[in-house]
Amino acid sequence: MKTNISRWLLLGAFVLLFGLSFIPSPIALPLLYVGRIGLVLAIINIYLKPIFLPARFFWVMAGLAAFSVFSFFLPLLFPFAQGAVLVFWAVFLIDILILFNRNAKLSCERILPRIFSMGDKNAINLKLKNEFGLPLKISIIDELPLQFQKRDFIINIALNANCEETVVYELLPTSIGEYKFNNINLFLRSSLGLAERRIVVESPAIIPVYPSVIQMKKYELLALARISVFPGVKKMRKLGHSYEFEQIREYVKGDDFRSINWKATSRNNSLMVNQYEDERSQQIFTVIDKGRSMKMPFNGLSLMDYAINASLVISNVALQKHDKVGLLTFSDKIGATIKPESGPKQLRVIIEALYREQERNFEGNFELLYQASKIFIRRRCLMFLYTNFESFSAMQRVLPVLRRINHSHLLVVIFFENTEIKDFADKNADSTADIYNKTIAMKFVEEKQLIVQELRQHGIQTILTRPEDLSINTVNKYLELKAKRMI
Repeated sequence: MKTNISRWLLLGAFVLLFGLSFIPSPIALPLLYVGRIGLVLAIINIYLKPIFLPARFFWVMAGLAAFSVFSFFLPLLFPFAQGAVLVFWAVFLIDILILFNRNAKLSCERILPRIFSMGDKNAINLKLKNEFGLPLKISIIDELPLQFQKRDFIINIALNANCEETVVYELLPTSIGEYKFNNINLFLRSSLGLAERRIVVESPAIIPVYPSVIQMKKYELLALARISVFPGVKKMRKLGHSYEFEQIREYVKGDDFRSINWKATSRNNSLMVNQYEDERSQQIFTVIDKGRSMKMPFNGLSLMDYAINASLVISNVALQKHDKVGLLTFSDKIGATIKPESGPKQLRVIIEALYREQERNFEGNFELLYQASKIFIRRRCLMFLYTNFESFSAMQRVLPVLRRINHSHLLVVIFFENTEIKDFADKNADSTADIYNKTIAMKFVEEKQLIVQELRQHGIQTILTRPEDLSINTVNKYLELKAKRMI
């Protein structure tokens, strides 16, 4: 019910007035008069569901009560107080008749996308149609899924007579799963604003939240451009060429001199060069650590959620490049295993697999990952490993395994900056305690850099990134390695 603490307090005030009216005093009559009316209406407001009394009603009632009490001391004003009460009741009844007119209708439809994208703002449309002959003020309370924990969600709009309007609001889901919407509650007020009518639109719906399809589409065009011009994406000059001949074309400034076709040049009396296609059908594997180190939250999403979104982005980009893409997840045991394939169906398989993945409360078993890679990955591939190292010693424990994997494949280890510690280390220290805390924070930041240096010293490609920059940095590394012909 649409009641709050202030209205319960007003109910108590009317009960108090009603009780005081039994005490012999000069103002007992107006107190009895106002108290009875207020008590009855407050009970209606609380227990009669279709009708609600807004704040304006109680403020007007409070003013009439004060006017009635004041008129007792000036008898000439008492008839005016009685008349004001009668006018108020007449207007209130007119307001009720307007709102509950049988010929008046208001419809509302919630329009949802087929799926939600995790970590992105998703638009929800509410289509309203006012068939009243008068303009209305409407308060909309949509019963949102429990995952959002929004207890104060309300939209206030004014809708003209006999018109339609679409209200748009956005939701940002931070976890994968099913989100259940319930009913839509509409609270109608006329221009008088002394009463409200509630209309309940039954509109239950269940929407699945998948890895970010919005981010995937955002970076999709990267796979179609030879030199990317998107903000934040590095421009990569391709070194050398593959053996897949495409065509002979005229020389353009900047072309590799080694690609000049001298026979074609002599025939056409102008410089001609051989153009080669990118190598295709290379194997790209995304490997996600589901251990407890990936449960750390940043901006509402866990590190694993960021890794899932980035995996979907890089899988789509690689498929656009006609490479074969596979997926492997692990923690204390092996999770999803998808063999590398190409084609549009493979992306759907990967999305469904990522949708079912969840973090586990165990450390990631990298020995198990190595054994699984020997079984599931038969040929050399580019492997993106999403994990997290919070200390140098944690990395050293798994370094022998990472070196063995890197010997068989081109391994890219991706782990995360602790942005809160880094921001804390950049702050100015004003006291001894701040100096101590900043020193500890700087030690953690430097330890992350040591991890990067140690991995690169052993020939392992490494990305240390902020969680929000994970997708773009992964795409950059993929384009870089493709340009350098390292896979």
